[in-house]
Amino acid sequence: MKEGADYYFNENGLMVFTAAYHLKRGYCCKNKCKHCPWGFGKSKLKSRPDADK
Repeated sequence: MKEGADYYFNENGLMVFTAAYHLKRGYCCKNKCKHCPWGFGKSKLKSRPDADK
């Protein structure tokens, strides 16, 4: 692993994995990672049919 490419440390000193690292790993761990390239845990915008009214 290479710092800056695969991970970085946030303002609290915690290691955060990048999307590039997740893609190299090849699967989603379903832990709602900040940079998940698969979008797991991200809320999806739902459009309502009556939103225009």
